[in-house]
Amino acid sequence: MASVIRLRPEKAEEYRTLHAAVWPAVQERIRASNITNYSIFLRDGLLFAYFEYVGDDYEADMAAIRADEITQQWWKLTDPCQEPLPTADPGEWWVEAEEVFRLDEHQHIGEDGR
Repeated sequence: MASVIRLRPEKAEEYRTLHAAVWPAVQERIRASNITNYSIFLRDGLLFAYFEYVGDDYEADMAAIRADEITQQWWKLTDPCQEPLPTADPGEWWVEAEEVFRLDEHQHIGEDGR
């Protein structure tokens, strides 16, 4: 899973500081919701998030994150640092990015190099 949002330039240092010490309870909730290899990258004012979902009920796991009180408190600090992309739907925050390529561990190259 990948998603994108803008970082408000005036909030860049605050956002970096917050993410240098993400609250342990927020991290625990993410793990408990079957998310692994979660990273957020920054380039030219865009935040790009990537994670792997290893559960079997994505909607329920995401609902558990949204319902978590500590995560909601965390978002009260991080949300003012962000702004949705112009292409986001009304009320949409982070927007999903389209996957256009993936190299899987088990993907093999044929004899013809393809």
